[in-house]
Formats: sequence, C-alpha cells, structure tokens
Amino acid sequence: MLVKDILDANRISMSFEFFPPKVETEWDRLFKNISDLIPLAPAYVSVTYGAGGSTRDRTHKLVVRLKQETDLTVVSHLTCVGSTRDETRSILENYAKHGVENILALRGDLPKGQKEWQQPADGFAYATDLVDFIKTQFPRMGVGVAGFPEGHPETQNRLKEIDFLKAKVDAGADYIVTQLFFDNRDFYDFRERCELAGIHVPIIAGIMPITTRNGMVRMAELAAGARIPARLLKAMARTASDDYVEKVGVHWATEQVRDLIDHSVRGIHFYTLNSSRATLRIYESLGVRSSEQLAC
Repeated sequence: MLVKDILDANRISMSFEFFPPKVETEWDRLFKNISDLIPLAPAYVSVTYGAGGSTRDRTHKLVVRLKQETDLTVVSHLTCVGSTRDETRSILENYAKHGVENILALRGDLPKGQKEWQQPADGFAYATDLVDFIKTQFPRMGVGVAGFPEGHPETQNRLKEIDFLKAKVDAGADYIVTQLFFDNRDFYDFRERCELAGIHVPIIAGIMPITTRNGMVRMAELAAGARIPARLLKAMARTASDDYVEKVGVHWATEQVRDLIDHSVRGIHFYTLNSSRATLRIYESLGVRSSEQLAC
C-alpha cells in the first residue's frame, strides 16, 4: 500500500524507522525488536541508508526481508550519493519486483572524509532530481522527502530552504518526514511556513527519545544538528544514571507526542535506533496499545 493512501485514510499515522545491522549477529536482535513493535500496528516502517550509501546492500536485504516475512508496509530510503542513474534504476526495478512501492528520496549524507557535496558521475545533484526521476520512471511508486524544522545545515537562508522543499513537492513528493526535534514550537513554525509557501502535502513529525547521555551528545553532533532545549538539559542534569536519562527522555518524547496529537499532526515517525523499549514505553505512558488508539 502506498504511504500517501495510508495518510489519506487516517487522521494521524504512526510509523517506525530502523537501520540495517552492521554485523550479522545483530539481525536476530533487530527482528526481535521489530516483532515487539508489530502489535503497535504501525502505518508503515522505513529502512535507512548509511552515510554515503555505505549500507546499500544491507538496506536492500532488510527491506526485502520485511516485505517477505511481515505484513508491514515498508519504505526504503534512497539517496543520491554514490549511485548513477542506471544503478538507481536497477535498485528501483528490484524493489518493484519484490512489491516494494514506497521510497524516501534523499540527497544523503556526505561520505566519510568528504567535506563538500559532489554530484556523482551520471547521478543526481539534489533530492529534487531523484524525486523527479522516480516519478517519471516509476510513476506507481510513492515518494516521501525530508524536512528540517530547525533548518538544513547547508542552507543558511531559511527562505530558500523552503523553496527547495517546495521544489521536491512540485517534483512529485507525496509527503514530508521531518528530522528529529525536541521543541514542538519548531515543528509548528515549520508547518506554518510550509503552508505559506504553498506546500500542502502531509508533514510527519520525526521523534527520537533520548535514552543515554552519549546518545544526546551524538544527536547534537548530527549533520542536521539537534537543538536541545534548556528545560530538557536541566532535566538531564538532574539524572543520576543512564537509567534515569532514559526515563526523562521517554517522558519528554511522550509529552511531545501528546502535544502533537492535540495539534492535529498528520503523522509521527519514531526513530527507534533499532530498539523497541523506548517506543513501547511511550505508548504505555500514553495508555494505548496500538497506533490506532494513539491516533484517536
């Protein structure tokens, strides 16, 4: 099923993101966590690419396995990094053969050691070009794109940033999934600026609960950045151990989700980091057992 049809059919849609394991021994653990989350009835799940397309083969393996072994709607990330147009066409043909019909089209993070973006030979310069290619060559596929409530790290001009996002939508993107954020005001402002720019596709909020101190630091160091509000920092400073860090992080994320639902968000996308525990605790804190209840 296409994600755009799922979004049209539901007032609010909940979804989860996973990444392919780096070592073979982690596959069983990942599928155990996925199995724990399936009863929550997510609208769809997505699978990431590594920086520079470094996990391309493992991404394909996980996407196809999820499609074959579960009833989940699966979205595969696809980037412009390191792929020619012919290679991209081959990837999409393989997905179509296996019944995968949803793509999240991204420019992608820079390969390790590369400081400036370089368009691959016979590849795509921007995510807009990738969206246009998919919609032209594979018109039956659904396409989502990324949005940046706190601003894209490589676009200082926030007005141009929204123009670039609108170009992706005009090229055929069906919906927008945002990068993680910790202050809902950033999301509401972003959503309103999209509306003013004539962007009317569904905007899905990306939520990632903090579970460790190291994880919080890493979020702040991500290529896209992450602004940690002072109130959240104060709450974290009071914690005695990572066990309490996770409790504070889950509580904060739970309040974000509750507030987003109260403000009619079209969807919430949980960045799970391949662990089921934090997402399960958010649902438990909200007193619900499935995404259908959460969306009421």
